[in-house]
Amino acid sequence: MPDLRHILLCFTAFVIGATANPAESARGGIHAGRVAIVDGDTMILAGTAARIRLYGIDAPEGRQRCRDAGGAPYLCGARSAEHLHRLVGRNGRLSCVEMDRDRYGRIVAECFRPDGVSVNAAMVADGWAVEYARYSDGRYGRAEREARRAGRGLWGGHFTPPAEWRRGTRLPAEANAGGLKGG
Repeated sequence: MPDLRHILLCFTAFVIGATANPAESARGGIHAGRVAIVDGDTMILAGTAARIRLYGIDAPEGRQRCRDAGGAPYLCGARSAEHLHRLVGRNGRLSCVEMDRDRYGRIVAECFRPDGVSVNAAMVADGWAVEYARYSDGRYGRAEREARRAGRGLWGGHFTPPAEWRRGTRLPAEANAGGLKGG
């Protein structure tokens, strides 16, 4: 259940986003418009060069392999990106509240669909991203614990956390079960 702060952020983002075009909104704290999915935690705002990194979450990288419950490998980064695409929906419109800029110049934001759903929170709740505890202020911890307990998404098998994978840690030989396990 979203708290009052999230509801107010969403409402503000939606109202401003509904009246702003992407070029205008890129100058302020709200970025709204159609997005193209890059991966499970990054999007590009249409009509701009702006890249948006979803605040407080970390999704598997595009080439990252995970193992399902039966031990079969799959490209979990691609599956995470597909899930974000489904969450964003056919019209692809989001309103994103800028929280920061990262070292690559990307906008770091919490993004909302027109119905008020935070795609950041939904990615974690559905198990296709993990809370990036170093940067999240704890807002997705409960969603991650519930996804893990229910075995949703990544938690239904074995995976290396994305930050560790980027540092070179892999499932043993990327062929044997290992890494974090759901359930």
